[in-house]
Amino acid sequence: MAILLLLQRRQQVTAAEVARELEVSERTARRDLDALGTAGVPVYSVPGRGGGWRLVGGARTDLSGLTAGEARALFLVAGPAASVTPAVRAALRKLVHALPEPFRAQAEAAASSFVTDPRRWGSDRAVPPLPRFLGALQDAVIRGVQVRLGYADRAGSETRRTVHPLGVVAKGPSWYLVADTAAGRRTFRIDRVSSAEPTGEPVHRPGDFDLAESWRVLADEFDRKRTPVEAHAVCAPSGMGVLRIAFGGRLEVGGPTPDGRIEVVVRGSDEGTLAGELAALVTWVEVTGPPGVRAQLASIGNTLVARYG
Repeated sequence: MAILLLLQRRQQVTAAEVARELEVSERTARRDLDALGTAGVPVYSVPGRGGGWRLVGGARTDLSGLTAGEARALFLVAGPAASVTPAVRAALRKLVHALPEPFRAQAEAAASSFVTDPRRWGSDRAVPPLPRFLGALQDAVIRGVQVRLGYADRAGSETRRTVHPLGVVAKGPSWYLVADTAAGRRTFRIDRVSSAEPTGEPVHRPGDFDLAESWRVLADEFDRKRTPVEAHAVCAPSGMGVLRIAFGGRLEVGGPTPDGRIEVVVRGSDEGTLAGELAALVTWVEVTGPPGVRAQLASIGNTLVARYG
């Protein structure tokens, strides 16, 4: 694509110019120019001094329809602060470098216009490096081939299985593989993958598969397994904003009560932890059940009174 855009912009290029512009060898440049012709692009060579490669009749591609805004967006993805692999960044930058000159100044400025700092305030934890097998698994998804996967669970026990890679998802600092297995659709944390060997066999990809929707279903299921305890409560309308901030996706909002409060359900990992989170919201929230969470709240209240009078 980058070579094609170069041909459109300059009308004629030599293999040496392509090699210099795209930072490849002249041999690679000639091979790729030949590949364009094999792929059906009407490109031909002009022999002799002053010759080079041209497009028959000035043939064009839809990529030349990129707007200035789209060019800037490509450079945002390819910029030094972007969280993409070096190979992706290099490929995108080479592509955009082939755009017409009026697009390039602002596009290049966009590459250095922002910085992403994934660390939270108050945290000095270093950003984890990209998982070792991320690139191999992305490649398997793109090529549609099955993978023999070595995987260590949370306890460190390692298993091997053949999976059908369907997509890769970044969740915060963690990367996950969504794949079909003999036991159904599963997710695998890629930093726990110990080996990834493509088998060459094609992936059986459902025709209606949608990665975003599949991830939403899997993530909801996983989140519910992490937070199996539910507490029922009523909340004053003035406290709903605080409640949403505190519990996020672990909050389900119901209807109003006769006294004007709002029925809610919140989830937590266990009764003690959930009671600890709810204790801070006592100004707005009254827990109605289960009894175990209410008992934990009473215990917290007694401890506070005993300590602080």
